[in-house]
Amino acid sequence: MAKILKKEVLTPQIKLMVIDAPWVARKARPGQFVVLRINEQGERIPLTIADFDLQEETVTIIFQEVGKTTMVLGDLEEGDEILDFIGPLGKEIEEKYFGHVVCVGGGVGIAPTYPKARAFKEKGNRVTSIIGARSSNLLFWEEEMRRVSDELFVTTDDGTYGEKGFVTQVLERVLNKDKVDLVVAVGPVIMMKMTSLLTEKYSIPTLVSLNPIMVDGTGMCGCCRVTVGGKCKFTCVDGPVFDGHQVDFDELMARQRIYLEEEKRALDAWLMETEKEGAPYHVY
Repeated sequence: MAKILKKEVLTPQIKLMVIDAPWVARKARPGQFVVLRINEQGERIPLTIADFDLQEETVTIIFQEVGKTTMVLGDLEEGDEILDFIGPLGKEIEEKYFGHVVCVGGGVGIAPTYPKARAFKEKGNRVTSIIGARSSNLLFWEEEMRRVSDELFVTTDDGTYGEKGFVTQVLERVLNKDKVDLVVAVGPVIMMKMTSLLTEKYSIPTLVSLNPIMVDGTGMCGCCRVTVGGKCKFTCVDGPVFDGHQVDFDELMARQRIYLEEEKRALDAWLMETEKEGAPYHVY
């Protein structure tokens, strides 16, 4: 069991939780993830580690409520316990000096971008960060990203905060202005795809962090397979960080849509059952 020590509502749909998980915190590195199961009836879901504290022995997760499991998780409070909290899983990102590193975080992908940017900064890199979301009410951790960046750009698709437009527009401007040695992108698959297509034109190495359908997190089930460089890779053990120029993003997006109907039915059934019990889902 892993206890929730702190809960914070970052936006109406995005929650932060600090988890008492000493066995994970002691080994965690930027780029890795955990697999959790809320209770005996729950499914296993992967969540990227947003932060970790070796002294406090805690792990921070940030997630967006998009389906039944994330909504059930978001309804938990401080003091509640999560049945299974397994990790750290996957390979960590390579922490070394590259020169000028641009970190791009989109939506909830801002969370796992933070420890990566911090690690690059600690290695003496010049770090330029670009974060974006569809609207201002989905943006978070601006000040946290600013603290680990030499320069920070903020965008929203609708222009309600920061610069109006997409993170790729700002990235292209940076690429035309400065010499960039590495780009790291985390966020929606389409954002990572467009970022990788852009940087490929400039021949700039690009790393992306993938989050496909996953069950066991140890490479045994094969659900998280992706095609990278024409070869089948398992995200949970070979990744989650891969060369963005080698990832078959179209295949990944198609696989992520496989269970949309089942996910919708599960969410609708849970919401209906919750309302029957007289305990409606929290609205913030």
